[in-house]
Amino acid sequence: LSFLRDGYPPKLLRQLKRGHFSIVDEIDLHQMTAAAAQAVIKRFLDAARREGELCVKIIHGKGLRSRGDGPVLKRLVDRLLRRRADVLAFASAKPAEGGTGAVIVLLARR
Repeated sequence: LSFLRDGYPPKLLRQLKRGHFSIVDEIDLHQMTAAAAQAVIKRFLDAARREGELCVKIIHGKGLRSRGDGPVLKRLVDRLLRRRADVLAFASAKPAEGGTGAVIVLLARR
């Protein structure tokens, strides 16, 4: 996964992918339904913004146990993050941080 909000320099996404930002909090969505995960993601990101956190990690898993529909939570995370105005960029994590089973999110400053 990879996304950069319009109007921001591509360098920002490259820096995020290379790990130039410190991850200050994370949440794990494993074993959650899509509805539960959606509510948890909203609360998590709202709290991160209130606390002034700029970079967080969402662990969604790789969807290996998903049926024929593919990775449900991964698609949900992608869709929700793109809709939030406070998300500047996000990218799949580096292999040591969860790889394609997690996403690193860069939030706008308050």
